[in-house]
Amino acid sequence: MITNFEQIYERLRSKSKKRLVAAWSVDDHTITAAYKAVQMGIVDATLVGDTEMIRQVCRNENIDPSVFTIIHNDNELNSIAQAVGMVREGQGDILMKGLCSTDKYMRGILNKERGLLPPKAVLSHVCVLGNPNYHKLIVLGDMAVIPLPDLNQKIAITKYLVNTAKALDIAKPKVALLAATEQMLPGMQACVDAAIIAKMIERGQIPGCVGDGPLALDVAISAEAAAIKKLQSPVAGDADCLLFPNIESANVFYKVNSQLCKDVKQAAIVAGAMAPCVLSSRADSIDTKLNSIALAALSAK
Repeated sequence: MITNFEQIYERLRSKSKKRLVAAWSVDDHTITAAYKAVQMGIVDATLVGDTEMIRQVCRNENIDPSVFTIIHNDNELNSIAQAVGMVREGQGDILMKGLCSTDKYMRGILNKERGLLPPKAVLSHVCVLGNPNYHKLIVLGDMAVIPLPDLNQKIAITKYLVNTAKALDIAKPKVALLAATEQMLPGMQACVDAAIIAKMIERGQIPGCVGDGPLALDVAISAEAAAIKKLQSPVAGDADCLLFPNIESANVFYKVNSQLCKDVKQAAIVAGAMAPCVLSSRADSIDTKLNSIALAALSAK
């Protein structure tokens, strides 16, 4: 079982390198993260974007541009389409978002004719988070793609969380289906959906995991809180995966960790596409982007 990001990097060093294609990769954070990943031997990297902008960043950051394959494209939207097309055609194993906005990046992925969306697939944003106040990594979603997931979308997100946890060598992930309370309140849709998914997991309709819900966040990750509330649960206090009821709650949780918690490590990808797609905020640190490349490499086929 992988319990921290250092172990992810150790695992990747023993595997064959993946091919990374970065779309509109003209900013220092994207280029530096890709450079570090290349230096660590976990990917070969192709940068798609304005060549002079890329080379200027390399000069500023003392990076040798020869470690990359650089494909000139001086138009942001066209560079996204070109990078997506390369991954679609098998020239890359991982897509990465550069300086482009999330909506433009996602439009490229979602393009019906030239994108990376399989038929009838649901795309979701999956994050792996390491907080020193918790005893292992947490897999969570969705904080960036689906604003208000319905039951079917929540089922799809749950499966992505479980698959990501299994990539971390968690044999039977514990999934906490979150709401504002661990009480079963029929008038609260998050509680109803959580209870349905928990029963589906119990009956093997979502195999390979253990689930419980509705659970409030405190009892999901704190054994002490569960004990105080006298909650009997196979998940409480030891959750591997957190399914949030909406984008606001997941996004706030993610950013509270990144902005207010010391020594937190994070990684995020889009799951459900033809290949893992690194999706981190333009404001995310180089380390977060590097961690996201590592998570994508670990998840890639």
